[in-house]
Amino acid sequence: MISNAIKQKAQQIKLVIFDVDGVLTDGGLYYGAEGEAFKRFNVKDGVGLKLLQQTGFSVAIISAKDSAPLKKRIKDLQIVHAVLGCKDKLEAATGLAEKLGITMDEVAFCGDDMVDLKVMAKAGLSIAPKDAYHMVADVADWTTESLGGQGVAREVADVLIAVNGSLKEAYIATMLPEFESSNYLDSIKE
Repeated sequence: MISNAIKQKAQQIKLVIFDVDGVLTDGGLYYGAEGEAFKRFNVKDGVGLKLLQQTGFSVAIISAKDSAPLKKRIKDLQIVHAVLGCKDKLEAATGLAEKLGITMDEVAFCGDDMVDLKVMAKAGLSIAPKDAYHMVADVADWTTESLGGQGVAREVADVLIAVNGSLKEAYIATMLPEFESSNYLDSIKE
C-alpha cells in the first residue's frame, strides 16, 4: 500500500533514475571463463521502463559500472539518458535534471547501496528495493515489495503511472504488437 505522502511526491515526478546492480539486476556479478561479464535483467522491468517513457516520464540509468550487456539493454529499451562508469551519482543526476529543465524535487531515484545515498537525499522521491542495504532502506521514502532484479522498475512504473494518469490505458498499449518493436517509442512520439 502506497501512502498519501508517497502519492503526493509521485505526482511531482518527471524524471525517474535507476541504479543498475541491485536494482535492475539481482546484484550478482557473473563472469565467464574469459572474464566477460554477464547480467540478468528482468523482462517485467523492461516493460515498466518502456511504460514510463510511453506515458511521458523521462527515464535514466546511472551506474558506477559500464559493461556491454548494460549498454545492450539500454539500447534495446531506447533509454536516452544513461551515465555509465559514474563516479558521482549526485552530480550526474543534477546534471540530467538541469539538462531537462527540472528540479531535483521532480526526480525519483531508485538505489540500493551506500553510494546511492547522496542522490537519494536530494531526489524528490527516493526508492529502494526490498533487499536494499538496511541503511539505504531506512532512509528511502519508499521501499518496494520487489527484490532487486525481480520487478523493481515495473513496480515503480505501475505506481508512478497510476498516480499520474491511467495505468489501465498504459497497459492497453502493451497489448499492441508494435510495443515489442525496437522503434516503438519513436513511433508514438511522431
